[in-house]
Amino acid sequence: MRRLLLLRHGKADRHSAGGDRERPLVRRGMEDARRMGEFLRDQEFAPDLAVASNARRAKQTLDRVLDSLPRHVTHLIENTIYLATVDHLVEILRQTPDKVATLLAVGHNPGFAELAYWLAGSGEADELALMRAKFPTAALAVLDFEIDHWSEVRKGGARLTRFVTPGILRGEETEDPD
Repeated sequence: MRRLLLLRHGKADRHSAGGDRERPLVRRGMEDARRMGEFLRDQEFAPDLAVASNARRAKQTLDRVLDSLPRHVTHLIENTIYLATVDHLVEILRQTPDKVATLLAVGHNPGFAELAYWLAGSGEADELALMRAKFPTAALAVLDFEIDHWSEVRKGGARLTRFVTPGILRGEETEDPD
């Protein structure tokens, strides 16, 4: 089995003098990223490898998540995740080394939401509907594959095991707008 933890970056500042790639997380984004890291720790979903976009907000999200985990996680920054299409994200996923059972990927919409929809062929109806309705900042899709090699990833080949948003973890009824 292979598991993909697909995490959208936390809420970021709307503007940055350095351009879109340099937009930092706002306080809520930092707190939500920490909360997601604690969720991963508590659910024992710690990854074997983590990869993030080179955008500042994605790297900050990754750092906050990793700070919450009980052990060191090898991680890397992948420049091509930033604004990547589903096709490109699938190719990155298929190149994951087979020694990695659980992969954490931190990136952006619309690519990450579209990738989650493309991969999820099954799961609890309520969680699938929630994910398809909105993939907000710091949302996490846990996708499980009954495959031996990452190269076997295909459309509809994953089961959505969990879909968690910061609002759910805060106990809120509805999500804040992005």
